Amino acid sequence: MNVTQDLSFFTLITNASVIVQFVMLLLLSASVFSWTYIFRKMFTIRSARIQTEEFERSFWSGGNLIALYQDTLSNRRKGSGHGGALERIFQAGMGEFNKAKAQVGKGAAIDSSGLLDGARRAMRAAYQREMDALESHLAFLASVGSVSPYVGLFGTVWGIMNAFRGLANVQQATLAAVAPGIAEALIATAIGLFAAIPAVVAYNRYSHDIDRLAIRFESFIEEFSNILQRQAR
Repeated sequence: MNVTQDLSFFTLITNASVIVQFVMLLLLSASVFSWTYIFRKMFTIRSARIQTEEFERSFWSGGNLIALYQDTLSNRRKGSGHGGALERIFQAGMGEFNKAKAQVGKGAAIDSSGLLDGARRAMRAAYQREMDALESHLAFLASVGSVSPYVGLFGTVWGIMNAFRGLANVQQATLAAVAPGIAEALIATAIGLFAAIPAVVAYNRYSHDIDRLAIRFESFIEEFSNILQRQAR
């Protein structure tokens, strides 16, 4: 009974050295933040994918682009837009294209390539903003996944070192004397792996999903640019 109580997780954590406890607290904090970002990013990417699919259906339905642009602006003012990132890319390109055409109507010397270049630059700028928003906090997940095992290993090494140092005051060294100290130290490695594994899995999954969205955005920019090029002529 006493051995079981002495080797319980709570007892091992409370009896650990200050350095090992600090390592455990650091890893637990990193795990909490990591899970927070994992769930937030999951909902963000899912929403971006759904909004992209909805806007693509509206765009390729064959309607008038000017009417679609006005609808997106109206929805944006009302706060009821569903196009998300791809809709904002479309708004940036179409808005810049319309401004350039208005200048041409006022007598400005802008050729068709100039009209298209301005729209493409606006869409590229909007694309970069959307990708920055989608990729936010991914670096934190990557850092937690790569660093947490080593931080936990540091706590383990420190704890084992203290356990063996304690044997200097014992006349007869036994496994029972050093086992609690080693068990305390190994908990740090376990917590490090608990923090690292979900972060690595989430980072790889979300990076793949974001790359697929980026490909869809870039494909839309190229296809929309071709449509604007035909209109500019």
